Amino acid sequence: MRSAVFWDFGGVILSSPFDAFNQYEDEHGIPPDFIRRINATNPDTNAWAQLERNDVDARAFDALFAAESETLGRRIPGADVLALLKGDIRPAMVTALRRIRAAGLPQACLTNNIVGGDGGAGGPRGRRVAEIGAIMATFDIVVESSKVGCRKPEPRFYEIACELLGVAPTDVVFLDDLGVNLKPAAAMGMHTIKVTNPDDALAQLEAATGLTLR
Repeated sequence: MRSAVFWDFGGVILSSPFDAFNQYEDEHGIPPDFIRRINATNPDTNAWAQLERNDVDARAFDALFAAESETLGRRIPGADVLALLKGDIRPAMVTALRRIRAAGLPQACLTNNIVGGDGGAGGPRGRRVAEIGAIMATFDIVVESSKVGCRKPEPRFYEIACELLGVAPTDVVFLDDLGVNLKPAAAMGMHTIKVTNPDDALAQLEAATGLTLR
């Protein structure tokens, strides 16, 4: 049984932004998954990586992403992509977070984020700020790429989370919606769960922790 839980934020606790990307592509006559292809091209140095490490601001990202997308065949302003990022809160995941906290297991949020976005580093505004704030309060620590200067899937990001929470990788079960982020965590000894269907992911998390989460 694993005794600590690491959570991704967008695509796990929130619904995936990929659905919003696909809708934008459909509305603008852009091939499906084109935005994801841009983000996967030169993934350690592209505009997206620089933004998540806080190496560039939103204005610079807007121009850099537009240039990268144009190189691949369609010009998309980075500002358009940033507007698509806020997913819907998944209530079942929030229930699981609260039950894990009540059971006394330490848990952390590991998020590749941007300054001013959901999940810390400035935060959203309005009613949503309270909802996100309540979710963040269930974590013992929150590790943000925009603050620590590295990002998933860089191994150092996971090391920082373990150090801050005082756990070994072999203590941890880690949930993320991207296989590329899970691979280095698994190599370190974490039990990994790829989140595609939330209910399936929670069933796997129950098996890994021995807790009833639904």
